[in-house]
Amino acid sequence: MSLTQYKKKRNFEKTPEPKKSEKKKSKEKIFVVHEHHASHLHWDLRLEMNRVLKSWAVPKTPPTAKGTKRLAIQVEDHPLSYANFEGTIPEGNYGAGKVEIWDNGTYEIIEKDSKKIEINFHGKKLKGNYVLVKTHYGNKPEKSWLWMKV
Repeated sequence: MSLTQYKKKRNFEKTPEPKKSEKKKSKEKIFVVHEHHASHLHWDLRLEMNRVLKSWAVPKTPPTAKGTKRLAIQVEDHPLSYANFEGTIPEGNYGAGKVEIWDNGTYEIIEKDSKKIEINFHGKKLKGNYVLVKTHYGNKPEKSWLWMKV
C-alpha cells in the first residue's frame, strides 16, 4: 500500500516519526493505540492491514466497556514501524505534540467488508471483540466510523 499521503504531510528532517516501514518478524497482525497530545487530545487506532497501519483518529478515550461508542475518523495510512513510535512531534509540524503508546498487541479479523470490521484484540487494555462500523457522521462522512466493544 502507498504511504504517499503520510509522506506528503511530514518533513522528515524535522520530525522524529519513522519515514518507512521495517520488515515484520511475526506473522500475527499487530495493533497500536497512540495517545496523541496534539492541538486536541485524541487517540489514534492503528491496525496492520496490507503491510501498513490503517489509522483512525478517535476524539475520546477508546471504548473498554460494552455499549460505549466512539467516533473514529479514518486518516492516512502509517508505516508499520509507527507501531513502536513514541516521542514529541515538534511545533510547526503536522500532528505536533507528544505521542505515547496507550495500548498495543495483536489481533485477528473476525469479519471484514467495506462497512464493518470486527476484531478480536489481544492487548493490555483492549481485550476481546470490537467492531468498527461505517457511518456518515460529521464533516467527512466518507471517513467516519463508529468503534465499540461488542
